[in-house]
Amino acid sequence: MKTKLQSMFVTALTLAASTQKLGINLIRVAILVIFVWIGGLKFWNYEAEGIVPFVANSPFMSFFYTHSAPEYKEYKLKEGEFDAVKHEWHNENNTYGFSHGLGILIMTIGVLTFLGIFWPKVGFVGAGLAIIMTIGTLSFLVTTPEVWVPNLGSGESGFPLLTGAGRLVIKDTAILAGAIVVLADSAQRVLKQLKK
Repeated sequence: MKTKLQSMFVTALTLAASTQKLGINLIRVAILVIFVWIGGLKFWNYEAEGIVPFVANSPFMSFFYTHSAPEYKEYKLKEGEFDAVKHEWHNENNTYGFSHGLGILIMTIGVLTFLGIFWPKVGFVGAGLAIIMTIGTLSFLVTTPEVWVPNLGSGESGFPLLTGAGRLVIKDTAILAGAIVVLADSAQRVLKQLKK
């Protein structure tokens, strides 16, 4: 009985071990889907308006906007809401222009990372850019006040209590880990090509 169980366990381990290449390529596909979808959303006004708190508070990105933080708080819109005055403020702020450029960048990174399935050098560049992008996104945990639950009297506020925005940002740790795996795989494949 024990030998049969051990044999089944070894078979399961062997099967799992054989999926490594598939798993790495599925990470590439996941990065493609996430980055192309989110990058595409950057062309919609509600998404462009939604990233304003992150960009305006970032010392690395705020220069893309005309107005500085925290002025944006007066011009926040709910998803799907339209207000002509607030929309005009976002036009003047370069909210939409920046978001469109960011969308193109994000989609490009997703495509480059995916193409690593076929061309490891291209995938290496894509994964490297994905790592930089996700580190930038994770920096919002430090720079954006809206990622932490505010003190509104409940006694539940601040670190480690994440708001919806914070919970969205923290998920980039998984994308970062996946991009590192893909980067290493691409680098190994490029090194093999160089040895030929």
